[in-house]
Amino acid sequence: MRFANAMRFPLLMFVGVLTIAAQTRPVTVLIETGLGMIEVEIDTAHAPVTAGNFLRYVDAGRYDGGQFHRTVKPDNQPNNNIKIEVIQAGRSPGSKGFPSIPLERTSATGLLHRDGTISMARDGLDTATSDFFICIGDQPSLDFDGKRNPDGQGFAAFGRVVKGMDVVRKIQAAPVTAQNLTPPVRILKIHRK
Repeated sequence: MRFANAMRFPLLMFVGVLTIAAQTRPVTVLIETGLGMIEVEIDTAHAPVTAGNFLRYVDAGRYDGGQFHRTVKPDNQPNNNIKIEVIQAGRSPGSKGFPSIPLERTSATGLLHRDGTISMARDGLDTATSDFFICIGDQPSLDFDGKRNPDGQGFAAFGRVVKGMDVVRKIQAAPVTAQNLTPPVRILKIHRK
């Protein structure tokens, strides 16, 4: 009887570790666009609020029929001293948005804006809803204490592209008027893998 109880404790610890590992494993999401597939890993462990918000839109199908509508390149931001390179997408026109979320700063999450990082767009503090962007090249000015926003709070990174940066670059290279893709690149579907 003692042997059976002694074996139960390590087994329970092992099951507990597996459960924790399963809860913190990145969630893989596929972004199917008119120019190809982008595969991203969503970091629910380090950015749970932002990742949860994005996945809520994904699971509700609110990005299906959406679009990549904006590309920011060094040559199309004449009024910005701090230049960045990103492509930005949003939910399907006419679909309902969820309430905005609090900003998870990169100083708290440790997720920095590097090549392929996926992050939430925002206007002011705690205003992010559904629009997201993908970085092309490292973008440290988008991190906490970065100089792109006057408030210095940065943006909320929540994952990274693991396949399809060639598609990201195709979207970036598509025709633009100012920073607006003309026409926008359609999102066919965003779903969990």
